[in-house]
Amino acid sequence: MTKTPRIPIPPEVKKYVFDRNKYQCQSCGKTFLETQLTIDHIIPLARGGTNDISNLHTLCFTCNQKKSDKLDTRFKRHFDL
Repeated sequence: MTKTPRIPIPPEVKKYVFDRNKYQCQSCGKTFLETQLTIDHIIPLARGGTNDISNLHTLCFTCNQKKSDKLDTRFKRHFDL
C-alpha cells in the first residue's frame, strides 16, 4: 500500500469540516468550548486514505493522539475497509 502524500488543508476546507461536524469531536463528543479540535483523516494517509473532504472529520487533540494511524472501525460503514 502506498502512503498518500500529506498536503496542507486549505482554511475553507477546515471551516467546512468544522461546520459539518458542528465543532464537535466525532469520537468523544467534546465541543470546541471544552477542548482543542483538529482535522483528522478517517482512513489515515499511511494506510492509503485520501485527502478528499469525505475522508476528513473533527477530533479533539486527545482523541487524535489516541487514534494515531489506526483505522477507526466505527466508520467502516462509510468506506470499503
